[in-house]
Amino acid sequence: MSPETGGKGQSSPFLTLVRGAIALLDWSGRLIVGVCLTAMFAALLVNVILRYAAGSGISWAYEIHAILLPWLVAGGLVIASAKGRNIAVSLLSDMLSGRARLVLNIFIQAAILIITASVLWSSHPILKASQFQTLSTLGIKQIWGYSSIAYSFGAMSLIAFLGILRTLAGEDVADLALEDTSLS
Repeated sequence: MSPETGGKGQSSPFLTLVRGAIALLDWSGRLIVGVCLTAMFAALLVNVILRYAAGSGISWAYEIHAILLPWLVAGGLVIASAKGRNIAVSLLSDMLSGRARLVLNIFIQAAILIITASVLWSSHPILKASQFQTLSTLGIKQIWGYSSIAYSFGAMSLIAFLGILRTLAGEDVADLALEDTSLS
């Protein structure tokens, strides 16, 4: 069974589009992780060098992590979700095959969609409150860190919805990784 076609010959344009959207979300997570890791490492390195060389560091280097760490985690969640690499117990899906496995996949993706949409809905009060919280040294509103919730759970909701569409189109999303799907 070809991972690109689900064993059904050539991949349909619809499935190509769906896999491309998931690959784009994966790419966005990778970009966010790369930028956050680079910025956090650079701030920490410069701060350590300045502390040892000049006796004092840059005060905002401690606060930047309050913004970037949530985004780092959010990017990692999106990458894992796009690749189907979340923590899972696959005993039941491993025992099933054919139509029963596809139905189970739909239920799993629907459960993920409901949970992530619930987190998005319940995070509204947190996001509203964070508009009024400011980091003391940087002067940046905490909303910039907390908005990572909307990104990660919004992307995971979209990936789950697209997983349902892939399953309805006949692809076994429990067997497929998007490692071969790229934006090139």
